[in-house]
Amino acid sequence: MKVVVTGSSGLIGTALVAALRARSDDVTTLVRRQPGTGEARWDPEGGQIDTGALEGQDAVVHLAGVGIGDHRWTDEHKRAVLDSRVKGTTLLSTTLAGLTDKPKVMASASAMGYYGLRGDEVLTEDSQSGTGFLAEVCVQWEAVTKAAEDAGVRVAHLRTGLVLSPDGGALKQALLPFKLGLGGRIGNGRQWWSWITIDDEVGAILYALDNDGVRGPLNLTAPNPVTNEQFTRTLNRVLRRPTLLPTPTFALKAMFGSEAVDEMFLGGQRVAPAKLQTNGYQFRHPELEGALRYLLHKGA
Repeated sequence: MKVVVTGSSGLIGTALVAALRARSDDVTTLVRRQPGTGEARWDPEGGQIDTGALEGQDAVVHLAGVGIGDHRWTDEHKRAVLDSRVKGTTLLSTTLAGLTDKPKVMASASAMGYYGLRGDEVLTEDSQSGTGFLAEVCVQWEAVTKAAEDAGVRVAHLRTGLVLSPDGGALKQALLPFKLGLGGRIGNGRQWWSWITIDDEVGAILYALDNDGVRGPLNLTAPNPVTNEQFTRTLNRVLRRPTLLPTPTFALKAMFGSEAVDEMFLGGQRVAPAKLQTNGYQFRHPELEGALRYLLHKGA
């Protein structure tokens, strides 16, 4: 396939591009700087994109966006998170719609935050959107793919959970305190954490590209979500460290702000990958303990 990828320098994008090239796909990455070999330029903020780089491609994977947990949730950061997603996706979607030789499929990033904070409710792709900042972002993010959909491009909304990788994201950030014996549950620990390994994240995206029946919302989470307390105990067991004191929420709130902590750490979603399972995707890592042992010991 000939595939265009945005957000190729991020955790998921880096792994995806490597996997695409490993199976001999022809990859073009969209970048904001001066492009090199295998790259093309776009500027979502300025509304500019190299249209020629999209003409005649088979697929587009759109992962670009300001990191949600990279900074404290100030009004400025929240606006940047929303704008980067809406502007970039709008530009890409409308450009695809106007092409003569359009890609057949666009896999566009979203997040399980779409569902809001729903307690123990099991959430499938048929569940309604929730409330809160992340839910509002995801609803707008997904809505602006409409131009591409109306033009006949098959669109999959990748509602991704907590991506586990030793190379970045939440797991990498947690490793040092957990190795020091400081890893504890957050809050009461009963909030659901729906996770997925980087291998299955990439595998599911490739599955979405390759299978014509996959369209619309697609939950990218493992089939066995866990509570925060279960996650904590499992990670400590894999690292052979004790579970001592809870993580102080005041420290998290000082770093990210109360709203961010409520939505990202103290809330949670019990998400089921119903479509992936119905369509026959085979998870490499369906259980958390096996996943963590693989991720943390594969390089040992």
